[in-house]
Amino acid sequence: VDPTTRIATISLARPKRLNAIDDVMPREIAKCVALANADDRVHAIILQGLGRAFCAGYDLKEYSEASPVGDASPNQGMPWDPTVDFHFMWANTQDFMSLWHSFKPTICKVHGFAVAGGSDIALCCDLVVMAEDAKIGYPPARVWGCPTTAMWTFRLGPERAKRMLLTGDLISGTEAAQMGLVLRAVPVDQLDATVLEVARRMSSVPRNQLMMQKMVINQSIEASMAATQRLATFFDGVTRHSPEGMWFKARAEAVGFAQAVKESDQD
Repeated sequence: VDPTTRIATISLARPKRLNAIDDVMPREIAKCVALANADDRVHAIILQGLGRAFCAGYDLKEYSEASPVGDASPNQGMPWDPTVDFHFMWANTQDFMSLWHSFKPTICKVHGFAVAGGSDIALCCDLVVMAEDAKIGYPPARVWGCPTTAMWTFRLGPERAKRMLLTGDLISGTEAAQMGLVLRAVPVDQLDATVLEVARRMSSVPRNQLMMQKMVINQSIEASMAATQRLATFFDGVTRHSPEGMWFKARAEAVGFAQAVKESDQD
C-alpha cells in the first residue's frame, strides 16, 4: 500500500512459471483484495504480474503432465463425479471474482501474456490496460477448458466472444483494445505510467463514491452472471473429462504439454 497515492498493488509472484496459477494463488488473490478493501488508506487497487508475463493461465504443465488422476486431483478417473470438479473450480472462480466484487476499483496491468486462466483473472478486474505487444486469449477453448468466469461475453457481446472462444486464438493488446475487450493498449515502456495515472485519478475520489458507482454498474449485468458462470464452471470440468480431454491429458503425459498443445492446435 502506498498511502501517498492511496493505491494498493497486488502482484502475482511465480515469475519462473510466468505466474501460472497453482492451488494457492486464487485464495491469495482473494485475501489480498479483502485486505485492500479493509484498509481505509486504499482507494484503488492495481493487479500486476512479476517477471516476463502477467499470467500464463493454470499451470497446465503441472496439472496435465504431473497431476495424477485420483480423488485428490482435478483430474478424476472414469466414471468421474462432476460435483467434485465443480467444487474445486467454483472456489477458484469465486476467488477471481473477488476482483469484480471488490468495493474498490481494480485495474489490471497486462504485459507479456494473459492467457487461459490468466485472462479469467484479468477480465474480472474493472479495467484492463495492456501493453500493445502483450497477448490475451483462451487457447484451452480448443480442448481441455472453458473460461469459468465467462467474462468474454459480458465484455465483448456474443459475436466477438464467439470469435475468440470458437477459435482459441490469441490477440495482441492493440487488437484487444480495438475490439473493446480492454480499456487501452499502450507501448510497453508506457504501461506502468499509464496504469498509475488511471489509478491516481480514481484514488482522488472518495471511497463511498467509488463503491456506489461500481455497484450500480455491476448490478446492471450481474442478473445473469452467476447462472452463466455456474454453467461455464460445470462445462470446464466436462471439457477435461470428455473423450478429447482425456486424450489430451494422456498425450501430455506421454509427449509433454507443449507438444500436446501443438498437436491439438493443428487444423
